[in-house]
Amino acid sequence: MTWVELGDGVLARRHAELDLTTGLVLGAERALVIDTRGDHVQGGELAAAVRAVTALPVTVVLTHAHFDHCFGTAAFLPAPVLAHPGCRAALERTGAAQRDHWVAHYRAHGDTGTAAALAATEPVPPDPAPATLDLGGREVALVAPGPGHTDHDLAVHVRDAGVLFAGDLLESGAPPDYEDAHPLGWADAVAALLALGAAVHVPGHGDPMTRAQARAQHAELAEVAALARAVAAGELTEVEAEARSPHPGVPWNREP
Repeated sequence: MTWVELGDGVLARRHAELDLTTGLVLGAERALVIDTRGDHVQGGELAAAVRAVTALPVTVVLTHAHFDHCFGTAAFLPAPVLAHPGCRAALERTGAAQRDHWVAHYRAHGDTGTAAALAATEPVPPDPAPATLDLGGREVALVAPGPGHTDHDLAVHVRDAGVLFAGDLLESGAPPDYEDAHPLGWADAVAALLALGAAVHVPGHGDPMTRAQARAQHAELAEVAALARAVAAGELTEVEAEARSPHPGVPWNREP
């Protein structure tokens, strides 16, 4: 696990577990933590790593409600915890099922320590995020670009550094995950992020991406959207669309 400096006071932290990437943005008065990892132990490790960098009071922003990005939040309390309004509803609806699924996954793979930590973790419900946050001499924008990886994705744009934390709207080193996705809208959401003009795009998993890499993934997402529309129009079967898709496992029959 290491910090990667992306700009003055803007860092990404790379984690071996699930190839996750979290973020830290420093202002003169506050620090912003972006995502909190997957259980209370992992969250505690991240909180300690943040404290090794800064003693500033912390605000937490969650990019979405998937467990690996937000189940570690309790380690940061009583810090404010912010997200898209739909994130809280998604956690209330799916949190217990996510925990049960991934506890079983880790047990099946012999990782009893992570399974036990996750079983003992309670997600923290976030409050609705404002459009901007003032960290003291540095304002960051909290951007809801529309349905994509989920119906409640939230990105963090550090405008003065040209860095954008995209959550799982972007993936580096692996195909995007469509389990809860909106294939028809995902490319549009990424297009909205690209329009912000950031030079560095930080994915939810994998190494930071250049603008060119983010554009390339947008092109793939647009191709998937076109295939999904063709399936919806009866022009292609799901099997035909899957054969042409740059990304496997797309739920072709999902309503927009």
